[in-house]
Amino acid sequence: MIPARTQARSSYMEFAKLRSSAKYNLATSGMAGLTMAELGVSIDQLEINPPAGYGYEPLTRAVADRYRVPAECVITTLGTSMANYFALAACTDAGDEILIEQPTYALLLDTSRYLGLEIKRFQRPASADYQIDIDDLRRQVSSRTKLIVLCNLHNPTGAFTPESTLREIGEIARRVGARVIVDEVYLEMLWEKHPQSAFHIDPEVFLSTNSLTKAYGLSGIRCGWILASPEIVQRIRHFEDLHMGTNVHPAELMGVIAFQKLDQIAAMQKKRLDENRKLLREVLESQSVLEYFWPENGAIIFPRVKGSAAKFLARLRSEYEVSVVPGEFFEDPQRVRIGVSGTTESVRASLEQLGKALAEQV
Repeated sequence: MIPARTQARSSYMEFAKLRSSAKYNLATSGMAGLTMAELGVSIDQLEINPPAGYGYEPLTRAVADRYRVPAECVITTLGTSMANYFALAACTDAGDEILIEQPTYALLLDTSRYLGLEIKRFQRPASADYQIDIDDLRRQVSSRTKLIVLCNLHNPTGAFTPESTLREIGEIARRVGARVIVDEVYLEMLWEKHPQSAFHIDPEVFLSTNSLTKAYGLSGIRCGWILASPEIVQRIRHFEDLHMGTNVHPAELMGVIAFQKLDQIAAMQKKRLDENRKLLREVLESQSVLEYFWPENGAIIFPRVKGSAAKFLARLRSEYEVSVVPGEFFEDPQRVRIGVSGTTESVRASLEQLGKALAEQV
């Protein structure tokens, strides 16, 4: 049964916008935001009115050059969330069957329900460090499957999916005539390793979504994109006409400037995250309340709380003024998502508070 569109909402986004803030914030997953001055942008570099046409060509070219793809395989969007929405809509019709990893980022489920899709799940077991269970994926795929959806790095655990696994998933999809969407926004946190986008495996099967939001601290300019076949890109252009007309041109101009400085921004953010991860590891190794898988990259972990997670969360917030993301938003209420993407000073202070709370929990 297709849910009523008038009842659509995202509880996770409501939490993120209204209830995630605290004096000590470990709920964020994107690197600390840059100011215009830190990005090196002045107001005289910006214009309000864009040239006519679909997309801003210099920004499209910047994305295409970075990912070594033809410009006709790129469409820019307002962040990764809009990219995921357009990608899902471009590959399906209401009532189509899709497969989404479990656990997953809540907004992928919310958006799929809004689009009237029939959702099936394939597992990322905690016992396997959240690697994709390929055998389970094979069991779930059917001749009706139109789409397979996953995040790499995985949200909420930070697990990395290697190219060999992605190729297997691509073969499974190809056999039933399905496509694969890979949200790669956290993959940017591998920075200098710069792994190849899944789109390169097979441009007719894979779509990748991404943005400058998480790894580069540029959420405010909403610079996102999709890599897809020209057919899908054209389909999304039609959706764009219905939904928004054009992107915000000052933000497009800032996106072009950001791509020109991406290596410098990456070096700064990597140094920050390396230090933050060390601080987090020290706290985790000194306690026994949280059971955790340690991802090799990224700013988030998804530990299990021994005892009552609900009581721990309530105490963490009320007594220690620390915010983390409740695991209920990622289908596991016994866990919490902890992010260490802020400035090192703020992360250090927040982790000190978390450490005190964990010591009291024993």
